[in-house]
Amino acid sequence: MSEPSWYELEYSPRLSVPDFADFFHRWAVDSRAARQALEHHADLAYGPGEKETLDLFPAKGDYLLIFIHGGYWRAFDKDDFSWIAPALVQQGISVAVLNYALCPTVHIADISEQCRKAVAWLYHHAALYGLSSQRMILSGHSAGGHLTGEMFATPWTDYNIPHEAIVGGISISGLFDLEPLIQVSFNTDLRLEVESARACSPIYKQPTLQAPLVLAVGARESSEFHRQSRQLKQVWPEICTEVITLPDCHHFNALDALADLKSPVWEHLLKQARQ
Repeated sequence: MSEPSWYELEYSPRLSVPDFADFFHRWAVDSRAARQALEHHADLAYGPGEKETLDLFPAKGDYLLIFIHGGYWRAFDKDDFSWIAPALVQQGISVAVLNYALCPTVHIADISEQCRKAVAWLYHHAALYGLSSQRMILSGHSAGGHLTGEMFATPWTDYNIPHEAIVGGISISGLFDLEPLIQVSFNTDLRLEVESARACSPIYKQPTLQAPLVLAVGARESSEFHRQSRQLKQVWPEICTEVITLPDCHHFNALDALADLKSPVWEHLLKQARQ
């Protein structure tokens, strides 16, 4: 068997986190417990596709966090990430966890459009579930962090959403330049070429939102994951004011910061969102 390439080592966190499967198991177990414990609306359809569904966990506050899961656009399901909801709901933040179709069944551009449809559905239907859609926060991890960046470059008036309804975002371990992924083995599923990679890369776009987008990366993540967030900060300096390094975190446990309102990502976002 040949040695992994530099690109493979940089962009495959499973190669550098030996116990990665333990995190997947914990996510699944904690998510089942969250769905049993919390009042929620499961499998709400935001589109006609089998995977175009979301789970909504209501809370009493004004914020609605929309979470987009990772998995390199080809793995996982919303049901693996319900665990994010309990701590946030307890603090008055409603949570919506999105599902989307996976590569290679669809292309990354299709997934981005599904996420736009989900955000639009939530904006137009939140009131039916007793929630406000005037203080939405977009968030995601890894591939979901990329999709969060794509949402920040979306002309939301095309979806009948006022831009001011989205008050901020959090992208953890996001990917914003997809060209390097042409070199990885799992591109057999992603099917990226130079043109399609650039078309799906936020670094080649302009943000349509003036809301703050918090970027965070685990301190123990590869140099490329750090570069990816620094690069978006450079091209979107008006809304990405800094890249937060999460101490002692690798690619998988970095996501814990999203479920902790005392974490620096929330501290930074709420401080700016209230201005």
